[in-house]
Amino acid sequence: MREHGGSGGRRGQAERDAITVEIGYALCSAAFAAAVVFGAMAGPALLFALPGAVETVLVHGGGVLAGVLFAVRTVSVLVRFRRAAQPSQPGRTSPDS
Repeated sequence: MREHGGSGGRRGQAERDAITVEIGYALCSAAFAAAVVFGAMAGPALLFALPGAVETVLVHGGGVLAGVLFAVRTVSVLVRFRRAAQPSQPGRTSPDS
């Protein structure tokens, strides 16, 4: 059963807001980076008349690379946020304690 009073491990509104903003930033920055990489790789295939095999490789490769980049960027931003939220020395409240 959940505890309804006190802090009891529950997150405050400010912490929930910070997490929400960080998730939004991670997803938007990952989507932008993935779109840029896909455009750079698949753009020539979409703009110019290239042989069928080359066109297929560029478009599919761009899609795969963009998907991998999206996942890596999202995870790296969220992991960095989680590390920054934790104190560097657990149990200490100030640097000179």
